[in-house]
Amino acid sequence: MSGPVPEPTVRPGDPARSVFSMSGICVRFGGVRALSEVSLDVAPRQVLGVIGPNGAGKTTLFNVACGFVRPDAGTLCWKGAELAGLRPHRLARLGIGRTLQGLGLFDRMTVLENVMVGADRHARAGFLSALLGARRGPRDEAALASRARDVLAELGIERYARRLPGSLPYPVRKRVALARALVGEPELLLLDEPAGGLSNDEIDELGALIRGLSDRMAVLLVEHHMDLVMSVCDDITVLDFGRVIARGGPEEVRRDPAVVAAYLGEEAPVSKGSARGGPEERGPEHGRLSTPDPSAEVSRGSARTEVR
Repeated sequence: MSGPVPEPTVRPGDPARSVFSMSGICVRFGGVRALSEVSLDVAPRQVLGVIGPNGAGKTTLFNVACGFVRPDAGTLCWKGAELAGLRPHRLARLGIGRTLQGLGLFDRMTVLENVMVGADRHARAGFLSALLGARRGPRDEAALASRARDVLAELGIERYARRLPGSLPYPVRKRVALARALVGEPELLLLDEPAGGLSNDEIDELGALIRGLSDRMAVLLVEHHMDLVMSVCDDITVLDFGRVIARGGPEEVRRDPAVVAAYLGEEAPVSKGSARGGPEERGPEHGRLSTPDPSAEVSRGSARTEVR
């Protein structure tokens, strides 16, 4: 591509109107700069997508949002209040649900019992208390089971309620994990690559489901499948080498020169206020794609240092 690539358009959001915001997030793993001054804002009932080639920092950003990784710098805010020392066990009580790539289902509990764990914020005796022997009352147990069955029915998997997760196909187990995240009635749902391992038809069904969820909650979606992202997201934040290179609606992002450059494997321009690490921080150069269409599912060269 001849000539310099134009400067990317990166517009900050409005934290005052956001249900969840991340500001100036920086994360380093040894000598690798995983995230550099990353900011985003999720508005109520908005589906915000986070995309970028492999190694862009998407999973690291998701782990910061979930409390798995503490940032070296930057702040997280929930409804305008700073979240200091966020940890995963606090999410449900705040009103945040999440799914993970690894699903995290309990193999020796039925599907119904797995989903009931996600309804813990509505219980008088919490899940941890129940594990320690403080049994829930019959009325409390029945209410949680009813809530869990409603969500299983919404996702079309109620018939598996008494089955163990290990006996079910992978796409069904993914829905069980999603049901567990939804049963707590979150105001924000964090989804980490929910389309992984699904067929095209199942991805279409997932897209319709996510759009339906936005009627009652905000969604932060980290995903590799670009067709899904472009069809369900109101806005998209694009990462490359741990920094934001573009932000906007699907069509705007699809045509952004910085995004095209990143997915083609070329050097993306550095936006004002961003810092790119030196060669020792970036890892080997990433491979080129066989297609210039960033709406296709993308993977950069495996030789690259893996900071997802």
